[in-house]
Amino acid sequence: MSQPGTPGAPAGLQAHNGAASASGAPYSNGPVPSAMMSSHIAVNQGYNSQLPGSYPHLLPAKTLNPASGQSSYHASQGSGQAFHRPPVASHPVGPSLHSGPVPQMLPPASQSPAAGPRLPGGFPPGSSPLPPVNWQHSPPSLAPQASHCPPAPSQPTVLGNTHLSAHHQYVPSGDPSLQNSCATSGSALPLRNPPLPTTFQPGAPPGPPPAGGPPLVRALAPQKASLRAAPQPSFNAAVNQEGITSNTNNGSMMVHSSYDAIEGGGFLATPQLATKNPQMSQGVGYAYPSLPPGYQNTTPPSSATGMPSSSLNYPSGPQAFPQTSLGANHLTASMSGLSLHPEGLRVVNLLQERKILPATPLQPPAPNLHEDIQKLNCNPELFRCTLTSIPQTQALLNKAKLPLGLLLHPFKDLVQLPVVTSSTIVRCRSCRTYINPFVSFLDQRRWKCNLCYRVNDVPEEFMYNPLTRVYGEPHRRPEVQNATIEFMAPSEYMLRPPQPPVYLFVFDVSHNAVETGYLNSVCQSLLDNLDLLPGNTRTKIGFITFDSTIHFYSLQEGLSQPQMLIISDIDDIFIPMPENLLVNLNESKELVQSLLKTLPQMFTKSLETQSALGPALQAAFKLMSPTGGRMSVFQTQLPTLGVGALKPREEPNQRTSAKEIHLTPSTDFYKKLALDCSGQQVAVDLFLLSGQYSDLASLGCISRYSAGSVYYYPSYHHQHNPVQVQKLQKELQRYLTRKIGFEAVMRIRCTKGLSIHTFHGNFFVRSTDLLSLPNVNPDAGYAVQMSVGESLTDTQLVSFQSALLYTSSKGERRIRVHTLCLPVVSTLNEVFLGADVQAISGLLANMAVDRSITASLSDARDALVNAVIDSLSAYRSSVLSNQQPGLMVPFSLRLFPLFVLALLKQKSFQTGTNARLDERIFAMCQVKNQPLVYLMLTTHPSLYRVDNLSDEGALNINDRTIPQPPVLQLSVENLSRDGAFLMDAGSVLMLWIGKNCAQNFLTQVLGVQNYASIPQTMTELPDLDTPESARTIAFISWLREQRPFFPILYIIRDESPMKANFLQNMVEDRTESALSYYEFLLHIQQQVNK
Repeated sequence: MSQPGTPGAPAGLQAHNGAASASGAPYSNGPVPSAMMSSHIAVNQGYNSQLPGSYPHLLPAKTLNPASGQSSYHASQGSGQAFHRPPVASHPVGPSLHSGPVPQMLPPASQSPAAGPRLPGGFPPGSSPLPPVNWQHSPPSLAPQASHCPPAPSQPTVLGNTHLSAHHQYVPSGDPSLQNSCATSGSALPLRNPPLPTTFQPGAPPGPPPAGGPPLVRALAPQKASLRAAPQPSFNAAVNQEGITSNTNNGSMMVHSSYDAIEGGGFLATPQLATKNPQMSQGVGYAYPSLPPGYQNTTPPSSATGMPSSSLNYPSGPQAFPQTSLGANHLTASMSGLSLHPEGLRVVNLLQERKILPATPLQPPAPNLHEDIQKLNCNPELFRCTLTSIPQTQALLNKAKLPLGLLLHPFKDLVQLPVVTSSTIVRCRSCRTYINPFVSFLDQRRWKCNLCYRVNDVPEEFMYNPLTRVYGEPHRRPEVQNATIEFMAPSEYMLRPPQPPVYLFVFDVSHNAVETGYLNSVCQSLLDNLDLLPGNTRTKIGFITFDSTIHFYSLQEGLSQPQMLIISDIDDIFIPMPENLLVNLNESKELVQSLLKTLPQMFTKSLETQSALGPALQAAFKLMSPTGGRMSVFQTQLPTLGVGALKPREEPNQRTSAKEIHLTPSTDFYKKLALDCSGQQVAVDLFLLSGQYSDLASLGCISRYSAGSVYYYPSYHHQHNPVQVQKLQKELQRYLTRKIGFEAVMRIRCTKGLSIHTFHGNFFVRSTDLLSLPNVNPDAGYAVQMSVGESLTDTQLVSFQSALLYTSSKGERRIRVHTLCLPVVSTLNEVFLGADVQAISGLLANMAVDRSITASLSDARDALVNAVIDSLSAYRSSVLSNQQPGLMVPFSLRLFPLFVLALLKQKSFQTGTNARLDERIFAMCQVKNQPLVYLMLTTHPSLYRVDNLSDEGALNINDRTIPQPPVLQLSVENLSRDGAFLMDAGSVLMLWIGKNCAQNFLTQVLGVQNYASIPQTMTELPDLDTPESARTIAFISWLREQRPFFPILYIIRDESPMKANFLQNMVEDRTESALSYYEFLLHIQQQVNK
């Protein structure tokens, strides 16, 4: 095997992810470990991307289930646009967010979706795409295309990051440093509470009835004609925005992906083994008594970075399952009223009950499950479904007009995470599902998969429970007691030696960059946190700076000071002395510190105004390609030189319009480079610190397709905008020290009959359902859209499982698995009853971003409004028995119109404001990449009155008393001039002080004598020795600790320039370009009652 940098590597090792293969075969993702994975020489992408060598790959020590038939459909990545996630299928599924003019007549609810042409527009959230043809690489299409026809009922419609590769490296990852693992490496996993003594019941009934298999098995089944009958007018283009066409019968060669071979595909590997079982009378086959998860209600310790993890709120004592098995009749009877709040069945007239916002933060609805099952379920902070009751059929989902999808926060920091160090990882032989709390044990030696229903043998090693030290209790092992668990993966999960943590920093040092003074802050933050970078003795670090030329820094051990190497030929980038540019941090720490101290002063006299960002990124990519790692890029202006140079496109006089704004990238250079980075396990994080238009729509692609993140600091300046300096420093501290996973992949599986067809987030889709994440961080969220491919009438429960495989910063292979179980329902009323309005709003926001890109902003706005009209029309016509005047909604959807109105006023989708184009694009990036809890806070801020805080109902955390004032409706009706009101809008906190605010608050909290003395630009509260000051500061600090970014606090008086921003967030009030909440309700009522 060739070593890095040696000329002996075969040509196939140089195939790049992102370039079309000369032979039409898929891209390869990094070096190919053996001829078993076909490799092809790839043509280049219009820029020089030869690699300096390849990181050595090892063959897996053992191939997992080679007969499983896991295969990937080859595809080449078309060059598309920044947010191109094509909509869904060509036939309606779910709510059809149609985006035609809002006041349009709906078809009768009883009308079959296939019975006639659908109304124009809409992203049908639950649709089943058509079978994909062989995906072809197409030349860049820069003109926005308004519509496309997504593919394949059983193939995911890959939105955006759609690059399929024949060679996938799979590596698990995960740094346990920020979580309290229940077991250290090599030790048994301890339980907080010892399990209760239980008896083994050999004659227990078998497991759950059949319900279908992994999503992609639908490709083998004939299509129902009715699903094809009605084309969607807005989704009927033959090629989607990514230039991908689809058809399953493509005749292309099937090749094992190496990642698929390790992680196991989402396809049903042996369909003949997954024939439908006869009807069984057991809902979930717990023949054995079991324990609730090992999570405890513990107070989250604050971490080194000030970002405490939230604990998982589960019962703390061990409670055994009832000895009697849960038969179908028992389950149905128990479920009839479980977990339903008394108001759950209530119908709300929104025109009469306008004050419906709860005074405490909205909690996700609990699924209608037996308490013993719900006890074991996944925490909704990690895994959440838009519908907590899954419709039995696609027809029922279509009728409800609600989107079906999942929202995930898979790598979230957890206070307690059970870690299994056993070398035996038990998985279904057919669909490769990991054993979990919702499988059924037929007897001591056999278990039935809860996704495909295959019966599997229990391995001998799994019979012994290391916690209880008892043999013959497989049902008591932690894998079967915890819905969230992490495995230490054995050697067969490795394709190459674990990569070292590699951090490369790329700094813009042009005159504009030096003026902002950002280098001082960044270099100081790096110096402060150098020892806290996640890693071990193998950690590597490097630096590149650029203006019109590229500057490398040799940090070779033994040098007295860093050596600068300048490359002035930006059209032909090469790496000088590659072995000295990325150096071991421990061995060269003094040189690194010396460079960080001198770097801010090195370019102070620079008059170079040009920016060669594209060539600098190419240089960084070549430097990191042999190993992979994280690239952190700091940019302060529009790139002007070399490849990737951009031109200004923003027209200030069109900022308020919903038409003709440039949301799409102007070049595919950054996307193609991101795909190359993804193939070599490099993620790119972009920090944009600019007061001028910088075309984030184009630049953002480098992070989006490489699984990186975008940070945006508009008008950053160290003197003129000091609050941005504080924000950058706080967020850099979190960024540099938080947990990180390298060379990761993630796959989401679901019960047979359900299928996933659309992905949202920052990643690249490698094979139909394998997400490539060169880096994974604890602050990233993802979403998927789903459909019901086959009827679920044979089952009462369905499950979803996400598996994230990654390399920790300590060099360990890890697999983090989350499993969610939900009930299946057969009536429309039950579907509405289980609707999760926050998850629905979050998924619709993701879909609306896609619609903005593929069609237009006005189309996306119309589609959001129509989502409300459609679902409430369906409820009125199909569920309500007597038609009453007013706007009648189910209690579960009482906040739906309010949240959609808030989305329409959110920066991503608002019109009539003078928002900068880059700010709008950044807001869209946040919608795609933020976990749901932060997205909802940004969309619908929380308003509190804080001049009368008390200890009543306060939280007590780490000996701190945190007041909990009630949440107020977002309307000026709730403001009073004699009070002070705090608005938490996620990334910003605004404290509005009324003119007649009590003197006590002014002196005891603000430290001023009177209202006129409040400074115009006050951004911090003084730390005064008064109870009022302590309460206010404690509350604001607690809000800040809840999130991974740092919200700036603005104290606002009536004359303050920030007052307009404060009032803009009052989403229930009318603005020049947007309706008030009451007017919006009247509009919805008019459309629903048509």
